[in-house]
Amino acid sequence: MTATISKEHIMTDASAQQSSQPPPTPDNVADVMRPPLTTVEQDDHVAAAAYLMKHAGETALTVLDAHDQPIGIITEADIAHAVADGKDVNSVRIHDLMTTHLTVVNTTTSVRDAARIMTAGRFRHLPVVGDAGLVGMVDITDVCRALIDTAIFRLPRTGMAKPE
Repeated sequence: MTATISKEHIMTDASAQQSSQPPPTPDNVADVMRPPLTTVEQDDHVAAAAYLMKHAGETALTVLDAHDQPIGIITEADIAHAVADGKDVNSVRIHDLMTTHLTVVNTTTSVRDAARIMTAGRFRHLPVVGDAGLVGMVDITDVCRALIDTAIFRLPRTGMAKPE
């Protein structure tokens, strides 16, 4: 049996190979950030922050002031340290644990710059601000996905399926 390869077959294979190329790496944090769906106020109990994190599937919450401007961040690590220190999360307030020297980026910050900022500061979350205040949150997983494999970048945040 002899196989015949037509010009159309070669063109089809070439097109398929071109379309299987990964999309370009996202340029800025606006491409990878998530909206700030869950925020807290500094006078809330730490237990409330833990509850919100669990039910929202988040590992950090941005703390907002009365004008909806970010003034701090509280992470699951902050809460774990408080529990390990024997603090009662039902009586401790968020302002007692939150990081107040907040580092933020804007929507035009490059993904690579966000990675550099996170590495230099040794933190995993960056609130993203715009002209109107808080517009999103980017975490180390979002940044790594964008830098390592753009096919993974396009997967839902909760899924860990392998790219084809």
